[in-house]
Amino acid sequence: MKAVRRTIGDKPELELHDESTPIPGNHEVLIRVHAASLNFRDQAILDGQYGGPTQGNGIPLSDGAGEVISVGDRVTRTKVGDRVTASCNPHWIGGPMHAEYHSNSLGISADGWLSEYILVHENAIVHLPDYLSYIEAASLPCAAVTAWTGLNLSSPLQPGQTVLIQGTGGVALFSLQVALMFGARVLAITSTDEKAEKLKAMGAESVVNYRTFPDWDHEILELTNSKGVDKVVDIAGEKTIVKSAASCRIGGEIALVGFTSGFGGGLPPIDILSRSLRVAGTAIGPRLNFEALLAAMTQHEVKPVIDRVYPFAEYREAYQRLTSGNHVGKVVIDVAG
Repeated sequence: MKAVRRTIGDKPELELHDESTPIPGNHEVLIRVHAASLNFRDQAILDGQYGGPTQGNGIPLSDGAGEVISVGDRVTRTKVGDRVTASCNPHWIGGPMHAEYHSNSLGISADGWLSEYILVHENAIVHLPDYLSYIEAASLPCAAVTAWTGLNLSSPLQPGQTVLIQGTGGVALFSLQVALMFGARVLAITSTDEKAEKLKAMGAESVVNYRTFPDWDHEILELTNSKGVDKVVDIAGEKTIVKSAASCRIGGEIALVGFTSGFGGGLPPIDILSRSLRVAGTAIGPRLNFEALLAAMTQHEVKPVIDRVYPFAEYREAYQRLTSGNHVGKVVIDVAG
């Protein structure tokens, strides 16, 4: 099989290899990969900017989808021919995150989806609804589940609440779609008027260009009659966290899901205490969250937003598209096409 692996060194690169196709053992499932998609952290690993443990010489990408072609002994959750994806942390089935789940994180501390085949434990298997293609389904495991988890992290999302999203990447757009499924009002910030129009076309009520309005938190407060939003899905971290807090209502919630602008931020404790804010980090989510997300998406027939699809041979170009910051939605690699 063909597989892309990270090289070992101070600055890893990507190399294509010919390898033997793995054979599933007890409770293992072999999937023929049809599509895989990229997340910000995939490039962060190559840049040496990812904070968690990573597998040297590992196969990248946490997101993918494909067809089960072989199962090992004692497998009960799937069968040959099933259309499936997999939870990013295979043994995190439900409940809170525990440290041991990080030791087997697909594309991070274990081999991921940028390969013709992937071997996963049956605990990770998530079955696909018929209405989603492999390309669409490959966009879901990390970004979509993170959005679902983040919006329900401190308390369940409620109809009529106001949600603030940031940008047009995968987590942001899935957060918009999830919020709309719940009947919430969505506000957004983004970097260009063109992206703002795309967000409005997707259902965002109002969008603030943060380059035109650097103090965008003032604009968000004005849009909420000075009350502030109920929930923020903060993706950038360092350059947004203080303004995210300023945009919240008293008792509001911030789900910190990323660090695209850096690891700092300096959110003063008084900003949290004086308005009883709840600030919590999220690590994607368990398999049960993924299954709940898919059930809701299926009911509403929600389709992921795909920015571009690249053939397997152009995986480097896919990474370049991601790092350009010009994408709207998910960057996907068609592995089997």
